[in-house]
This record gives sequence, C-alpha cells and structure tokens, in this order.
Amino acid sequence: MAFNYEDQTILFNFVVKQGDGVKGLIDSGMSCVTQPFVQPPAERIATLNAHTSEAAQPIDLSQLDGPRHKEVATQIVEAAETLGFFQVVNHGVSVELLELLKTSAHAVFAQPPEKKAIYLKEMSPSKLVKYGTSFVPEKEKAIDWKDYVSIIYTNDHEALQHWPQLCRVVEVLMEDVGVRLEDERMNSLMGTNSMFSCSDMNYYPTCPSPELTIGVGRHSDMGMLTVLLQDGIGGLYVRLDNGDLVEIPPLNGALVINVGDTLQIPSNGKYKSAEHRVRTTNIGSRVSVPIFTAPNPSEKIVPLPEVVKRDGVARYKELLFQDYMKNFFSQPHDGKKSLDFARAD
Repeated sequence: MAFNYEDQTILFNFVVKQGDGVKGLIDSGMSCVTQPFVQPPAERIATLNAHTSEAAQPIDLSQLDGPRHKEVATQIVEAAETLGFFQVVNHGVSVELLELLKTSAHAVFAQPPEKKAIYLKEMSPSKLVKYGTSFVPEKEKAIDWKDYVSIIYTNDHEALQHWPQLCRVVEVLMEDVGVRLEDERMNSLMGTNSMFSCSDMNYYPTCPSPELTIGVGRHSDMGMLTVLLQDGIGGLYVRLDNGDLVEIPPLNGALVINVGDTLQIPSNGKYKSAEHRVRTTNIGSRVSVPIFTAPNPSEKIVPLPEVVKRDGVARYKELLFQDYMKNFFSQPHDGKKSLDFARAD
C-alpha cells in the first residue's frame, strides 16, 4: 500500500485503527521514521551511556534445592531489593521450548494484516486475546515502535504447573518478609486459588532510525512478577536510582525475572519494581515474550503487616487490584508514576 507517510491521520489509522501495525509500515516500504513515532529527545535511549548490569550473571534456580539454598536465596532477595531485575537458568523450561516460542512469535506477526486485525482490542471476538500497537496510542506523545498480541490465562492450575520454579522465587521473597507461600494471604496475591496471568508476544520491527524511536517507553510492570524471554538482539534497559541506564543482556537459555508494582506494595517498598524501557534496532526484528503474574482483579492489595511492623509505617494504602489495573491502563507510560495511585496519603 502506498500513501503519504507524512500525513499523521492516515498513518495513525493505518497502524492503529486498521491493525496493520508498525510491521505493516515497514512492509509497505517506509524507509525513514516520521511522526507520530519520533520521540521527544528526553525519552530517547542514549545507549552509548548505558552499562551492562550485574544481571549478566544469572542465578541458578536448581541450587535452591541443594546445599547452596541460602546463598541463592540471598542472591534473589538482594536483586529484588536493588535492581529489581535478575536472570535465572536451570528454571525447568527447556531451551528447545524457548527457541520454539521465539520462532512462533515471528510466525504470528508474519501473518497477513487482516488475520491479525481480527483481534484488535476494540473488536476482538474474545476478551482473552487482543492485538495492537504501542500502549495507549491515542494518548501518547509518540507511538512506541512495537506491535503485540496479548493473551490472558484463566486456568490457574495449568498456569502454575508450567512455572514451578517461579513459585520458588516467590517463596524465597515472601519468606524473607516472614510470610509462608501456603499462607492464606499469599494465596490472595499469587496462589493456586486466585492468580491470573497474561502473556504478550512483542514484535519490534527493524527500525531505519532507532535513535529517534523507542520500543517501549519508561514504565514499571503492574503485576507481581514478570517472567521474560528475550531473543538474542537485546534492548532491555533498566533505570538506576541515579538515572543511569543498564542493559539486561540476552543470555541463551535464561529467563529474565523482574519485580512488579504488586510486589513492591505488599513488601512496603522492600522489593523494587524498577523503571525500564526497550530500545529499537536497525539490525533485525526483535521479539520478546513476557508473562505477567498478578492477583485476581477482585483481591485487595495492601502492605503486609509483618513489613509494616518492621518499618513502622505503611507506605501504600489498601486498594483493589482491579482499580490499580484500571488506572494503569488508562494512562501512557510515564516511569513509575502509576505507583503514585497506591501511595498512602
């Protein structure tokens, strides 16, 4: 399809409303980045100033069941308290399955636009599957250079069966604040009775001018823990407290785990949902597959009494997770501003 790439209305309708996506633009022959994808200078990622993070050294989850349990548990807790990101290996998911998942992601976005557009979030035949571009494109200053498919899991038992080692991570983090995984309060956050999870397939097409765009803007995840599969291209950056960016490098066979807002709130800020973002690249199309675990929408989220007693103050108020979700999805990404919704007055 040939059209005027400088006409922002036509461009927006083609990408967002018709569902052709950013990939559709590249496939149509667009060779330079135009509005509305050009990010304000402050939002661009200066990769020359970025460093490689300590997450380049993965944590061996299989050691949780051996004599190194205490050492490995300490590594998980320290990572959750500081960077908010870490990588794990020997996590129970085969490398073959991870590679198949990446191949499948490329195949999903290689489909004709009309097949993907059926699942546009405004008209999808299923409330459990949606397809789109960027986060809240109607409200963003510039659209993210990303197409995605989002799938919600509804069978808690099956989801947990596939992520046994993830449960061990949660167990370690909760035990460090004095809560057992089998505790009823733990089940209300991420247990066999009330967990829901959502998986995305993200597709970042090759970008002719990556210095002008971003794949995903500054944000922290709203759920409890995110488990992310990266491909070999890389591009995930985490913001440090001093404002510097560090890259979480892709490691073959590893999964990235990061803390979400719904773990920061119960831990009263002990565990950190770090601000992160994704850059684009001109060396090839990138895919990533995150799984977001979170409480049931009807669950109440509040700092755990054990942590409040230790800290002497509750830094967050009690709220329903569904209210937090509504606020999170109603606004464009803006760092950790979404967490302000839960802060105590």
